[in-house]
Amino acid sequence: QVQLVESGGGLVQAGGSLRLSCAASGRTFSSYTMGWFRQAPGKEREFVAAISWSGGSTTYADSVKGRFTVSRDNAKNTVYLQMNSLKPEDTAVYYCARGGELTTQGMAVIQYYRYWGQGTQVTVSS
Repeated sequence: QVQLVESGGGLVQAGGSLRLSCAASGRTFSSYTMGWFRQAPGKEREFVAAISWSGGSTTYADSVKGRFTVSRDNAKNTVYLQMNSLKPEDTAVYYCARGGELTTQGMAVIQYYRYWGQGTQVTVSS
């Protein structure tokens, strides 16, 4: 059974930074794409960033490109999302999810992600 647990959310002023972490259970973490998504009140869940199993490939939503950085530590079964220059419109619940195995197909496509964490709230005040 795969479990994903996010942490690191909170309240921050506009222009500030946060780093989210997602700890995964299981021995095969290093074989899977990992993604970050977010969902604001009244809106659909949207793609934020993803990283391939080796860390060699990353992709970002246009809205966060240049401000957010996704990384992973396969030895710790953990994926990170460093968020800088935060804006009020970044306010949402942030979820990590496990994507495809040994492939970069569908990295930005929500339907390719099967396992999800419970989410962590990020609130950016203006």
